[in-house]
Amino acid sequence: MTISSQPCRNGGQIILEQLRQQGAKRVFLVPGESFLPCIDAFNEHSDQIQPIVCRQESGAAYMAEAYGKMTGEPGICMVTRGPGATNASIGVHTAFQDSTPMILFIGQVGNDFLEREAFQEIDYRRMFGQMAKWVAQIDDTARIPEYVARAYAVATSGRPGPVVLALPENVLWGESDAKIVKIRPRLETWPGPSQLAELSSRLQQAQRPFLLVGGSRWTAEAQQQLQAFAHRFDLPVGVAWRRLECYDQRDEQFVGHVGFGMPDELRQQLCNSDLIIAVGTRMGEATSEGYSWIQSPNPQQTLVHIYPDPEELGRVYRPELAINASVNAFAASLASLIPASQPVWRSLRLQARKAWLNTLKPLPSPGKLSLDHVAYTVGNILDGQGCITVGAGNYALYPHRYIPFAGLGSSLAPTVGSMGYGLPAAISYKLENPNSPAICFAGDGCFQMNMQELGVALQYELGVVVLVFNNGMWGTIRAHQERDFPAREIALRFTNPQFAQLASAYQGWGKVIDDSRDFAEAFRQALAFAEEKRRPVILELRYDADGIAPGELLSKIQQQALAKQ
Repeated sequence: MTISSQPCRNGGQIILEQLRQQGAKRVFLVPGESFLPCIDAFNEHSDQIQPIVCRQESGAAYMAEAYGKMTGEPGICMVTRGPGATNASIGVHTAFQDSTPMILFIGQVGNDFLEREAFQEIDYRRMFGQMAKWVAQIDDTARIPEYVARAYAVATSGRPGPVVLALPENVLWGESDAKIVKIRPRLETWPGPSQLAELSSRLQQAQRPFLLVGGSRWTAEAQQQLQAFAHRFDLPVGVAWRRLECYDQRDEQFVGHVGFGMPDELRQQLCNSDLIIAVGTRMGEATSEGYSWIQSPNPQQTLVHIYPDPEELGRVYRPELAINASVNAFAASLASLIPASQPVWRSLRLQARKAWLNTLKPLPSPGKLSLDHVAYTVGNILDGQGCITVGAGNYALYPHRYIPFAGLGSSLAPTVGSMGYGLPAAISYKLENPNSPAICFAGDGCFQMNMQELGVALQYELGVVVLVFNNGMWGTIRAHQERDFPAREIALRFTNPQFAQLASAYQGWGKVIDDSRDFAEAFRQALAFAEEKRRPVILELRYDADGIAPGELLSKIQQQALAKQ
């Protein structure tokens, strides 16, 4: 059904009207002449839709992706054709592998110029075909509402993900009296009574169960319902790789972050479990540690797999019980499950919780500045408030190990491991939560991939705090290099700017920290400045590069690799 017809207006105006109808709050963009009618149309919708002018398309796409992670609604990004689209593609790839709802609008050459390799022309169906749920080109101004409404439905249904829509210039400049499409309630898929009964039966038979939580589009209510289920059955709960926001880790049922670099005790618990209940997670390479603790296609453990997309169920792992259900509908259905007797695994859960709590104690590290101490201190001072963002790199292992994340909205991290994500994500979070701390952990290489987005923080008065880990090298790659080619380090070092001084160029505040004793006070000052002045802060952490990860030294990695030769 549609609402009443509208007078003739151009394609850009129709797009903004349909976005407004869909409930869009922000559009992250880098302006381009290929979609000028869209830019002009913001004038009529600035009371509801805020254009966020970014500095580079990858930053804009990351901000849109982070918005989708936080809200469960598609993050909207607009970029120009050709170079703009290629720059934004990293955000689309992130949204695809992270199962995040997102819509990327791309300006396109006019239909009268297509297939001539016109200026900046690209076939976006071919370019984005394998990294988006749906790629289309709108060739009729009158059909814009239909395409935009469908884009929302595709991005949020089943396994959420990105949609790409190309906008030829003649379509944007063309006029139509097209009707705006009404939105419909989101489709939720529910488990059947027989499936819930079988899950209950398998729990009664289990001796060593484990609840693994991941995925996207969780609501706070659903997380509370899942937590209540975990308490009733006294289940140990872990979160999938970089899905740290999917469960409140301060809860007594939480026992660990599952995936690359997890402690031996947690890995052994997963291997020894006789029932894995996986909710919302695909259990990909990172979560499964290379498909090791859970084997493909036939797991040794009994697997109950709950996922919103039927095509994922049985694709990599063959579960004993597959439930096609959205995470929120599944969580709501769990209220009917009550244990018939006292669970027999309580001692195992208590032991696992104790083991996880022990991992929060900072490990020894070289030099005067301990990154273990830094992350531990951040967790203590924040005490569950705000959001921690990261990009990719070994530095991210520190906050992920030492900070107890507080559930929905407490973490924004790309499961795909894309660099440059942390700062745009922190900016996106701060736009949604202006009175809550946004802390970006960033390696010196990762930070420099999108540090120009500090201009967005300045322009929109966003007090983000950036912790830059300055070791002057591509640290994660260096660790791999030493394992495979020990004592042959080359092509991994770089000369850095004075990061702390960079903050002043953006009317912010910066400080160099090279001693653990100075960090806590500097971090409190950073939070106070960011809140009061609403300007970005950079704390530049200078530390011994030999400390490459919690409890690991580059020198020891090299020695062990040399000993094997």
